[in-house]
This record gives sequence, structure tokens and C-alpha cells, in this order.
Amino acid sequence: MRRTDTARIAVTGSSGLIGSALTRSLRADGHEVVRLVRRPARAGDEVEWDPRRSYVDVAGLVGCDAVVHLAGAGVGERRWNEAYKKEIRDSRVLGTAAIAEAVASLDTPPKVLLCGTALGYYGDTGARAVDETAPAGEGFLPSVCVEWEGAAAAAHEAGIRVAYARTGLVVAREGGAWGRLFPLFRAGLGGRLGSGRQYWSYISLHDEIAALRHILDTGSLSGPVNLTAPEPVTNREVTSAMARVLRRPAFLHVPSPALRIVLGDFAQDVLGSQRVLPARLLESGFRFAFPTIDGAIAAA
Repeated sequence: MRRTDTARIAVTGSSGLIGSALTRSLRADGHEVVRLVRRPARAGDEVEWDPRRSYVDVAGLVGCDAVVHLAGAGVGERRWNEAYKKEIRDSRVLGTAAIAEAVASLDTPPKVLLCGTALGYYGDTGARAVDETAPAGEGFLPSVCVEWEGAAAAAHEAGIRVAYARTGLVVAREGGAWGRLFPLFRAGLGGRLGSGRQYWSYISLHDEIAALRHILDTGSLSGPVNLTAPEPVTNREVTSAMARVLRRPAFLHVPSPALRIVLGDFAQDVLGSQRVLPARLLESGFRFAFPTIDGAIAAA
């Protein structure tokens, strides 16, 4: 699929931070976007699906050149308990299996299925830099990511190019981790989390969308592709950059025990360290518009 061609592209999670930005970008370039929604379709650009029932209105996917699957329960939206951890897993694994089986059943399947996954695959890497050749880590999120990516097996078997966009922390004003950080730092209430030595692998929203489209357009890219800026930074460096760009003090410190009380099991991922590099993205010729943390924050 070349950038100069117009295409019919289906997107799940189109109301989320990344999905809504991708939909706007594709439509701005003249592509037809079909949005998968978890209710009866009400508009001509909507297709009903229900991941819990493994249901997809397959007729709505006929003629699609690509499917981008971004839906899943937010990992940071609620305090983790066993029930919510099950929701996190099921929303990803069941949803991906439903989409993969739907596209595989088509007489003329799409050329590519692009699944948004996560850097959680690698677990806590400490200060060790890893790329797509690294094995899965240990713990809840790595185990979810392994099942999540494995759930696309039906599409693989049907000969569809399948890529996994393992996305880092998206720097955006509208949502995600930074959607919560910006108001705090603007109010002068920002500060490091835990020791501050843990690495954060981030990407600007602009580069996230550009990278997703690069994967769609580059026919040789399949399998895992890390979507993260070239130089991960520590939480302490993020704190300094936020203070510098927003011109606000950032002297506060949230100790690790307080985060564990507030976030439950999710605290171990906030306090964990992920130093992940985008090797395959760079090797394929992708160029970041905002490769530094200061530039990504300013862009947001």
C-alpha cells in the first residue's frame, strides 16, 4: 500500500487517543476509514463488533486494504485488582483473536493487519537497552503481550502480513500518561516518581501516527516493531524536561510506597524501567520528527 494510493482501512479503538489521531490523519489524505464500534452501527462508516462474543460484522470489512487493531482496556485508567487485570487481558486477547479470525475468513483478505501492542512485552529491563530481538520479560504485562500477539495466529495462517506496533509512553496533551502529567506540572505539582532512575521509553503522538502509517506503507515490515523514540530517558530526566519546557518548578517527589497504595499492582510497572530501542523502525528508513524528550513535550 503506497502513500499515494487511496485505501479502505478499518480501525478498532478509533475513539481512543491514538485511534482518533490516526483516523484524522488517514482521512486527511483521502483514505476511507471504517470504524469498528461495540454497539449497533449507526453511520455508514461504522461496523459493529463485540470482542467478548468474538463477533465481527465481517461484511463491513469487505474491500478493506488494511485493518488497524488498537482496541483494549487502558492499563492506567483504574487501580489494578484481579478483576481489572482479567479485563485488561481479555480485551486484548479476545479482541485480537476476533479480528484475526474475521479478516482470515474473507475471500479477499486485507494485505496487512497492524495490531497495536506494547513495550510491556519486555518487562523490566533496568538500564539494559533492548530491541525487537529481546525475549519476553516476566510478570503480568509480558504474559499478556505474549498472548495478545499470539492471538493473531489466524491472520498469519491466512497469509496476511501481520505487524505488532509495540508502543511506548505516548507524549500527548489529550490522554495517556502525559495527559495526567501536564496538568500537574502546569500547577507546579510535578515531580519524580519513586527513585526517578527508571527508564521511560516514550514517543510523541505525531511520531506514533507517522510510524503506524510507515508500517502500513512499508510492505517488508511484519512482526514486532518498537514504536519509541531513539533515546529513552529516566523519569528524573522527564521531570527536568517537563519543568524546563513548561517553565514550572518540579520539586515534589512521590515515594514508591505511596504509588503502590494508589495504583495497586500497576505501581510495579510505573516504577519499573524499560529502556527500549526502535531498531527495526530506524532500519526501515523511518525518521523521527521529535526524537528528543524536550521536543516531544513541546510538540504536545
